[in-house]
Amino acid sequence: MADRRPRGYRYGRWRGGPDPLAPPYDVAAAVDEIGDQVLGGSGVREAMRDLLRRGTDGRRGLDQLRRSVRDRLRQARQAGRMDGTLEQVRELLDQALEAERAALFPDPDDAARLAEAELDQLPEDTAGAVRALKDHSWRSPEAAQAYQQIQDLLRQEVLDSSFQGMKQALQQMQDGDGAAMQAVKDMVADLSALVDAHNRGEDTDQQFADFMDKHGQFFPDDPQSVEELIDSLARRAAAQERMLAGLSPDQRAELQGLMEQAMGDLGLQSEMAHLSDALRQARPDLPWGQRGPVPDGEQGLGMGDATTAVAELADLESLSQQLSQGYAGASLADIDEELLEQALGRSAVDDLEALRRLERELERQGYLNRTDGKLELSPKAVRRLGATALRRVFAKLDATGRGEHDVADAGAAGELTGASREWRFGDEQPLDVVRTVRNAVLRTAGEPHEEGRRRVRIAVDDFEVVETERRTGAAVALLVDLSYSMALRGTWGAAKSTAMALHSLVTTRFPQDAIEIIGFSSTAQVLRPETLAELSVDTLQGTNLQHGLMLARRFLAKHKDAEPVVLVVTDGEPTAHLEDDGTPYFCWPPMPETIARTVAEVERVARSGATLNVFALDPEPSLVEFVHDITARAGGRVFQPDSERLGEYVVADYLRVRRGRRGR
Repeated sequence: MADRRPRGYRYGRWRGGPDPLAPPYDVAAAVDEIGDQVLGGSGVREAMRDLLRRGTDGRRGLDQLRRSVRDRLRQARQAGRMDGTLEQVRELLDQALEAERAALFPDPDDAARLAEAELDQLPEDTAGAVRALKDHSWRSPEAAQAYQQIQDLLRQEVLDSSFQGMKQALQQMQDGDGAAMQAVKDMVADLSALVDAHNRGEDTDQQFADFMDKHGQFFPDDPQSVEELIDSLARRAAAQERMLAGLSPDQRAELQGLMEQAMGDLGLQSEMAHLSDALRQARPDLPWGQRGPVPDGEQGLGMGDATTAVAELADLESLSQQLSQGYAGASLADIDEELLEQALGRSAVDDLEALRRLERELERQGYLNRTDGKLELSPKAVRRLGATALRRVFAKLDATGRGEHDVADAGAAGELTGASREWRFGDEQPLDVVRTVRNAVLRTAGEPHEEGRRRVRIAVDDFEVVETERRTGAAVALLVDLSYSMALRGTWGAAKSTAMALHSLVTTRFPQDAIEIIGFSSTAQVLRPETLAELSVDTLQGTNLQHGLMLARRFLAKHKDAEPVVLVVTDGEPTAHLEDDGTPYFCWPPMPETIARTVAEVERVARSGATLNVFALDPEPSLVEFVHDITARAGGRVFQPDSERLGEYVVADYLRVRRGRRGR
């Protein structure tokens, strides 16, 4: 007998990647926002960029992040003055000279007078004075101590300017620790060799690991790779150059003189010059030697702190540019997460990741397509735009009491024939449940069963669908004015939205009807919804209603058994027509031949039995008089809605025609 004991199950955290039970990422609101801008005349890329700038779902967009970075930039500019080291050296130098003169004054010896004369003849610039006092035999212990403080300060600040955090590592040098000084020299020599090897493409991970094991105490930021180490050093070296470039010429000359003296005393001048050249070779893209934003506060900063402040300003400027996305080929991938976190905190990185995910999901879920670098709306997105436009129209219809659009038979695709057939992939006809189950029972009749129980398993081959016969009820030609005046009057977006709403209504709720959208300007063209969504107004002059009606007649001729309906949305009289050879001809004000050819086409439409309704978007008397004349010839009506109610009028008119047809 089979063992029927219940099996044991264990439950735990899902570890197989994205949670398969997590709700899908909702991009519907984003698609609608992009769609609204596209319908208003924006390009898809421009609409996407504006969405990322605004942000979504309570997350900050790029504009708000950039404003926060600019605020942080303004604060960083007030960090202090860059001449703090010069100021400190001058103060210590004054202390040393004052103490030395005080010690020499009581001494009547000629040597004291000679020493005083040497002090009086010191160069006026600080760097020259410090250099001239290098071999001076100090009488005053206080003066000697102040001068030694100058030497220690310069060593620390110059090295800290090149290697962030070096000041703390070299505090012991104040006691003249020769071992620490030798460790610095060894580090610089090994670093130059490492950067040179990297530039030649000969460095190895082991070489970097050995370097960090030996000299890691000089790099508190703990770089994890040679690229990260070089990037940090090169950025700081470029910031040092920008810091110097931001000083006045006199200040720059004095500070450079002090730096050269300090490096010479350390025996590192040639080694540091070589390292600077190697870093420049490794990162030539950095703004070497260029002037840029520098701090301009009240407090003086040492060279190391000034270089750090300039580097921070440079990083903030770079981050601000990245967030602006205002350069060719810009993408969210360009934004440096590390800089963003340093400037604004982890929440800013979360906001950026939300924007990146939104961009990815719009493409992954099939709403945006990227073809040859061009961003386009997918057919799925266009269907969504049409459905959204229709939903908004219906909301207005319900609010005004002019609805009655949800009829019980609105979704019928055709009449039942009484027959069925096997299901094929893509079929939308309803399933014939009885025949499907019958097929499964017959197919499994010979299969063994357990203890008198019979299980019927339905397979794909068992499915049958009910056959229907498609019957067309109405053929609707919607003519939309594409002339430039539509954009000038602000009605272009409303016209596109209305066309998409009507197309969505006909194709989804009344599939037995047929619809074609025709755009007309200097000439006319048949428009697919995908084309209409991203279509811009025609900058060529002309309102060629004649050509549009010709295309409408061809469409109606394909549906002879359907009730023909022509709807025209326009804001101006016809100003263009087709000549006998098919070339368009434009003239303003409208010439009699244009009016005559257009009226002749209207009468041909009327003879086909079509109803012609016109939605005039401009109260210009000449337009109103013209459209009243042509609708009278074709047995139609004239509507004069404002652009915000255009969709409501067009959809309501279509529904009215359908209700009237159903009642006959």
